[in-house]
This record gives sequence, C-alpha cells and structure tokens, in this order.
Amino acid sequence: MIRFLLLQNRQGKTRLSKWYVPYEDTEKQAIQIECHKVVTQREAKFTNFVEWRTHKLVYRRYAGLFFTLCVDVNDNELACLEAIHLFVEVLDQYFGNVCELDLVFNFHKVFVILDEYFLAGEVMETSKKEILSRVHEIDRLLDASS
Repeated sequence: MIRFLLLQNRQGKTRLSKWYVPYEDTEKQAIQIECHKVVTQREAKFTNFVEWRTHKLVYRRYAGLFFTLCVDVNDNELACLEAIHLFVEVLDQYFGNVCELDLVFNFHKVFVILDEYFLAGEVMETSKKEILSRVHEIDRLLDASS
C-alpha cells in the first residue's frame, strides 16, 4: 500500500503531496524534509529504493523533480518504479512535455490525474489511454458546466 506520494524539486520545495494514511501536519512537514534529505543525498549509483523507518521509499528523478512513493516493506519496488514512470508519462501526455510550472499552476488537474490512477493507496488503473480519456471527459464536463 502506498502511504504517501511526494513531488519535490531539488531545493526541497514540495510541489505536490498526497497522503493515503493520516499524519499530523507537523509530522507531514518533518516527513517531507526527511524524505528530501534521504533522496537527494543518495548517490546515483545506488538503487532508487531505500528502507526508511518501517516502510520503503521508492523514488525517481525526472529533470529537477523527485517523485517519491512511500510504500510498505513487502511491496514490489519495481512495480512502484513503473507506477511512478506511468504517472509521469500520463502527465507528460496530458500537459505536453510537462514541467514543474505545469504542476504548480495546474495542481488541481494533477490531483484529478492522480485520483484516476491511485485509489486509497493502491493502483486503480494501469492503462494510460483509459486514464487520459477519463481526465479529458472530466475536462469536457467542467467546460460544459461553465
């Protein structure tokens, strides 16, 4: 199960966070800082997953952003890396060469994509085509209502 997802830039600024288990706000801040330190200080020659507290952090860097998933220890790391990669591919296809500013200024759309992909900390849909069609349908409904 996915505990949380973080999108952070190299400076440690969290651009997006989704929490699937409850944490206090102060604990969330501490977790974000700690996860950033663990991910950014790790050498590139090591794997993209690391045991952290009683869980596992699976991360991948795309340009200046770190996509980090915190999962249970018994979850498959390679499946988590694929989940991150598919999420980035969907974002890239939706926004057309996605960048950090797309995530900042269109965070509500990113959350819609995320909610179509993950449900309650589990992968709900693995088809990029299906996720994008649902998101475009939501966009059409929003455009029709306004």
